[in-house]
Amino acid sequence: MVDNSIHLLHNECTYTGAQQMQVTKISPFSGKANTMDLDITAAQYAAWQQGALIQNVFPHLTADEREFLLTGITKEEWDSMFGEE
Repeated sequence: MVDNSIHLLHNECTYTGAQQMQVTKISPFSGKANTMDLDITAAQYAAWQQGALIQNVFPHLTADEREFLLTGITKEEWDSMFGEE
């Protein structure tokens, strides 16, 4: 079996399909491991990790999904800390 995971400091990304990646990040608010299934490719993720702007690489993701990629903070955690918009 091939391991399709990328293990980063406090982060893990697993490719679950051609256009699907399961990303796990540690929240700086709670210290909890949060996981999200995102509609992104390995090539897109690599481009972002190499310095491309997140909004240019992932224009199809919501602001909440991009925030999660950047920080590991989920919408629910953000709302509980700062209130809903």
